[in-house]
Amino acid sequence: MLIYLVAGARPNFMKIAPIVRALQAQRTLSFKIIHTGQHYDREMNDVFFEELGIPQPDVFMAAGGGSHAQQTAKIMVAFEELCMAERPAAVLVVGDVNSTLACSIVAKKLVIPVAHVEAGLRSGDISMPEEINRLVTDSISDWFFATEPAAVEHLRREGKADSAVHYVGHVMVDNVLYQAEKLASADTSAFETAGFKAQHGAGRYGVVTLHRPSNVDDPVTFARIAGALKQIGEELPLIFPVHPRTRANIEKFGIDLGPNVTLAGPQAYMAFLNLWKDAAVVLTDSGGLQEETTALGVPCVTIRENTERPVTVEEGSNVLAGTDPEVIVREARKVLRGDGKQGRRPQLWDGKAAERIVAVLAAELQKTE
Repeated sequence: MLIYLVAGARPNFMKIAPIVRALQAQRTLSFKIIHTGQHYDREMNDVFFEELGIPQPDVFMAAGGGSHAQQTAKIMVAFEELCMAERPAAVLVVGDVNSTLACSIVAKKLVIPVAHVEAGLRSGDISMPEEINRLVTDSISDWFFATEPAAVEHLRREGKADSAVHYVGHVMVDNVLYQAEKLASADTSAFETAGFKAQHGAGRYGVVTLHRPSNVDDPVTFARIAGALKQIGEELPLIFPVHPRTRANIEKFGIDLGPNVTLAGPQAYMAFLNLWKDAAVVLTDSGGLQEETTALGVPCVTIRENTERPVTVEEGSNVLAGTDPEVIVREARKVLRGDGKQGRRPQLWDGKAAERIVAVLAAELQKTE
């Protein structure tokens, strides 16, 4: 029985990689990796897939950029042709990008079962494109693989059958644990940020990432956040791998981060993991990084008003600071003086989520034979 594993952006490959490795370890299901080409990323080369321990994608659809509607439409047309030429037994989508939405709609209309990994996450903010993608995908999926209890409760409230909802843990945690183990014996000296890390030492610097439009596309909001980072930088050197749109806005808005915030280019997965895993604190608006820092117990200050990953706040090492500079600085200072939050790794975040997902899929698909 053939499963299509859909990925459209670099973070998606981090999520399907553990599933690929789990599928390779069994003999019931076969798979093909479908890269929609939603994002072109120069870092996604042969080494990238070697690091993840998975093969190159079987299909590259080259959907490319454009508006949300244009991109979604291109992916849908290409994916429909693919599914009609070789009808898979199921389509597995991950996360909340446009590829997730597009391919789940196509599969469902062709009466192909859809499995959604990271199902049930909700920020409550309908202005986020990702929230729309999550809601629509979950409205038509057949199997829901949840990462945390809150996600399970969202799905139940939305009327999903208990038999279709599976609390399995988190594939992103599977991957970060796998990669951290590989990193322990890797030569990291060639990483762009190796010099910065060596100069300051483990636990003596902070890492920043910002990319959400609500934070970096508004000059007033961005300037307020930058003011907080500048203030923190006076007490702790910060390194900021900058998203291209964020960098353009830094220049466009004349954002002043001060002399103690070092700007770097976008990082490959292993290079970035090597950097943030030894940080004193991570300041971010990334959803995935909230979870990864919780997995490794790294203090995280989230620069957002809401999170669709509440378990990272309720149990993990994450605090939600919003965009108020005073709160951001206060939470960072708590960490620096040793009063930061002591979190723990949530239940089932044990590196075996992908094995649970594959076991459920095998059982469900065997029922349909």
